[in-house]
Amino acid sequence: MPTDPDGIGGLATETVSYGKHRHQQMDVWWTPDGVKRPAVFLIHGGWWSSGDKKYMTEITRSYADRGYTVFNINYRLSTEAAWPAQRVDALDAIATAKRHADRWAFDASNFVVAGFSAGGHIAAAVGTYGNGLPGLKGVVGLSPIISPLRAYTDGATAADPNARRLRTASILLAGGCAPKGKCSRVWASMEVAWHASAKDAPMLTVHSEDEFVPPSQSAVLKEMLAKARVPVTVVTVPGAAHASALYREVSVTERVQEWISERIG
Repeated sequence: MPTDPDGIGGLATETVSYGKHRHQQMDVWWTPDGVKRPAVFLIHGGWWSSGDKKYMTEITRSYADRGYTVFNINYRLSTEAAWPAQRVDALDAIATAKRHADRWAFDASNFVVAGFSAGGHIAAAVGTYGNGLPGLKGVVGLSPIISPLRAYTDGATAADPNARRLRTASILLAGGCAPKGKCSRVWASMEVAWHASAKDAPMLTVHSEDEFVPPSQSAVLKEMLAKARVPVTVVTVPGAAHASALYREVSVTERVQEWISERIG
């Protein structure tokens, strides 16, 4: 049954399953006043192999407090299923939300997807899946891994241990094999920019200048989507903060919230 979390007046929340696997769940926060509202879908990071929606609770609450219906998604990890399981799960979670839009006061024609690090990759992959997803008005990535292939290449010679770890994580996401031979197809599927099309949603990506997921990750996405006449805004800020830590910088939080408001109100 829906509950009023922590006694917050006017908000309800529940955890629902959108599939049979234990990680195919999402937390839903909404205002049960009968008014359909735009939604924010949140996707956590964690190298595709770890992390959990519980670490996104504070951010989930902040968007619910701003009047959005919020879906905070878990998905099958790369230790449990190889790509494209993670994109499939995000799409299934969105489809489930649409089927039950009335229950959660959700305007299914008006939503954005926001992801952090590996979750940013999943969010961006949703954004370039097919030729546009109905109702999707924008995608936000905080330190998004736009190109696992570039992460694989860069990680081979990187001094940063996180960059080397990202290379290993990308291999695991692909099912444990390098981007050649029989695995070339799955690696191609993982490359967000290679699937750009004219009806894709606009995107906003944010990187720190010196983090291990560099702004250059988003440069190719901006180039490819520009060819399809889809706007991409790449924001770079000083420092090395990554994903959630980057988002919590006040200027970044405000920039993301403003961008989302411009897309869906």
